[in-house]
Amino acid sequence: MADGSPLVHENVPRNLSFETNLSYGDVDKALAACDYVREDRFQTAAIRHGFLEPHAALANWDSSGKLTFWGSKQSPYFTYRNMGKALGIPPSRVRFIQPYLGGGFGGKNEMFAVDFCAAFLSRKTGRPVKIVASQEEVLYAYRQRHPTLIRIRTGLQKDGTLAAIDAEIIADGGAYKSMGSMSLYIMCTRLALPYRVPNLRARGYRVHTNTQPSCAMRGHGVPQIRFAAEVQLEMAVAELGLDPVEVRRKNALQPGETTGNGLKITSCGLTECIEKAGDIAGRWRGELHREGNSRYRKGVGVAAYGFISGSRLAGHNTAAAQVKVHEDGGIALITGSTDCGQGSDTALSQIAAEVLGVRLADIRYGTLDSEITPVDPGVFGSRVTFITGNAVKLAAEDAKRQLAEVAAEVLEAAPGDIVFRDRRVYVAGSPDRSLPFDKLVKKAQYSGTGKTILGRGYWAPEGIDPPQFATGMGNQSGAYTFGTQVAEVEVDVETGRVKVCRLAMVHDCGQTINEMLAEGQLEGSAIGGIGHTFTEEIIRKDGQTINPSFLEYRMPTALDACEVASTHTDTVDAMGPFGAKESGEGIQVAITPALVNAVHDAIGIWFKEIPITPDVIVETWNSAQRRNKGAQP
Repeated sequence: MADGSPLVHENVPRNLSFETNLSYGDVDKALAACDYVREDRFQTAAIRHGFLEPHAALANWDSSGKLTFWGSKQSPYFTYRNMGKALGIPPSRVRFIQPYLGGGFGGKNEMFAVDFCAAFLSRKTGRPVKIVASQEEVLYAYRQRHPTLIRIRTGLQKDGTLAAIDAEIIADGGAYKSMGSMSLYIMCTRLALPYRVPNLRARGYRVHTNTQPSCAMRGHGVPQIRFAAEVQLEMAVAELGLDPVEVRRKNALQPGETTGNGLKITSCGLTECIEKAGDIAGRWRGELHREGNSRYRKGVGVAAYGFISGSRLAGHNTAAAQVKVHEDGGIALITGSTDCGQGSDTALSQIAAEVLGVRLADIRYGTLDSEITPVDPGVFGSRVTFITGNAVKLAAEDAKRQLAEVAAEVLEAAPGDIVFRDRRVYVAGSPDRSLPFDKLVKKAQYSGTGKTILGRGYWAPEGIDPPQFATGMGNQSGAYTFGTQVAEVEVDVETGRVKVCRLAMVHDCGQTINEMLAEGQLEGSAIGGIGHTFTEEIIRKDGQTINPSFLEYRMPTALDACEVASTHTDTVDAMGPFGAKESGEGIQVAITPALVNAVHDAIGIWFKEIPITPDVIVETWNSAQRRNKGAQP
């Protein structure tokens, strides 16, 4: 960033890829009036997404000048549009078929060289072309999470009331912009969650470097900023001699509040999450056996978070769905959303089955095909269950309405009195006046001129502002999720190894659609967060990545997993399908600060840089011991 530094791109002065300047309230005045102000500097490392299926593309250019493309993508319609631009053909001449996806975590939203080159080579040769990146190439040259330097100053009153935050964020964007504008915008704006912050200033700088580009990764910028904010809050509360759980409860956002930058909080179970987490942490601390001179030391930490349920981008933001009822009562469901491992195909199918009163086994979810399935914004920002789920619910209700009209004639009742349940339809209050669902469909299709039952639905939350990247102002989502994380660790002060003993999550995700899927998402986020905190880092020497394999790049495995418990609050969101909100991505935001706070509770040392590797712990611990001995009379 310094004047006179070599430029990555000649047209980008000081290598500043993008800047965000969010400000509301009077930060300087508020800080001057605070009883306590603390300033710290935090740092996070570059890490990988860790999906097991590498980037892959298969392209077939036919003699009519049409491209059929199969790719490993979270957001196929990004590819569909950009491929058309690159080839100089209309999007309707690009057919994108989405196979099953082997993970994404934000790293497969964009187009890469394998995609364009497969298409161009197929057009040039007249033959199908398939390109698959090796896992080494993915780790060596593809996208990463933004490394960050964060300077944050926080002011509180002596009773723990949060008064102001002043932050400066420098994000290493790598050689290209990717979706970095959104990344920086998110980092700045999410300082307003999950607590009430009456005065906030966040200046963000995304800087080009001669490394791989940085992009979205699970949590998209929020894990970095909340690591800094949550750990610093814990440090401040410790110096003030206050209860960290009570301070979080005191400052927690409530339903109906609007943050200073315009985030409108509707449903919110944060207070319940904090109280339950406090009970768990208190119980765990009571079970610890602490010995002052022990090699193995245990500690418990707590952190909280807030997250979105689907973000708003410029341009097309509506999800759509279609339900087709077959004559045997089977149902075909199609949307434009991709299941990249989160289980959304199942959750969306459950929504359709619930509306139509059939079983999950009766629903067949169709593979994404741009010639058949509706256009979709993509899979990012935890939007699928919340936004596509509402579209599916509307499509199923449309089909249900058509069938109810037929059932009303057969059963001699009003359409509004027809109940759909357990593969049967009947008149409300008279369950004996009924017929099986499949027979109702046959009557609809074979009576008179016959009907084909096709239900359609499309949905996007209203009142959501397009992102103001430069200022960070505006409401970003139709609903926000909240939660807390409790962590217990054991630190070996001789080797520096940290064992995560157990984790407990309390999550406000509204009404859970599928308990098992939600639990799996939460556990996956939790174990992933262990790696981000203690082991994962892209290591470079002289500009070259020197750990481009899963042997040297240490993601957690089953051997690193621990006991994980998850609990949900009794929250129902009025806008979400059947009251549901985001589940899974948000919880990763709180994992790292909870673990860092637990390490401090164990050994009395604060860490402001992640990952906290064994050598760092040993060096820091030994230095602290030498200082303590030197201070003794």
